[in-house]
Amino acid sequence: MKTSMKFTSFFAVALMTAFSAFAQEKTKMVGGAEMYPNKNIIENAVNSKDHTTLVAAVKAAGLVETLSGTGPFTVFAPVNAAFDALPAGTVDNLLKPENKATLTSVLTYHVIPGKVDSKSVAKMIKDGNGKAMAKTAQGAELTFSMDGKDLIVTDAKGNKGKVTIADVYQSNGVIHVVDKVLMP
Repeated sequence: MKTSMKFTSFFAVALMTAFSAFAQEKTKMVGGAEMYPNKNIIENAVNSKDHTTLVAAVKAAGLVETLSGTGPFTVFAPVNAAFDALPAGTVDNLLKPENKATLTSVLTYHVIPGKVDSKSVAKMIKDGNGKAMAKTAQGAELTFSMDGKDLIVTDAKGNKGKVTIADVYQSNGVIHVVDKVLMP
């Protein structure tokens, strides 16, 4: 009987360890916070200290409800430093109520309808002989390419952003953290 209890205890510990490892594999750290795949894009983004400007912009544009919806969405999420790198006054100007349409256009340019992970983008790039394009929710296209092992996103103006954290899965899509604000 002791052997049976030892086996059962061992099995329970092994099972809990396996589930714990599985859960850790599914979450990623972004901006000092765990991103949980069972939470939606907004529920996770508000916890990232690297995305406070993006979250403020999403709120100002009235997109919280949309990005909390069922999706799926693929979001290229610029970090605060990317917004800081814009010309002085750009962010403050975009956040003004009278510029809501422009802000919405910029933000929806960072969203592709559907769930597109880095593996899918890499295949699209390979199939496209080194380049792939995808239509954004805003209506214009983003161009994707590889620079060594780095996934590069090029906007309509030719600005290039690098995906710094890929495949942050959400209940309603996937986020890829980028180091530039993409402009339509």
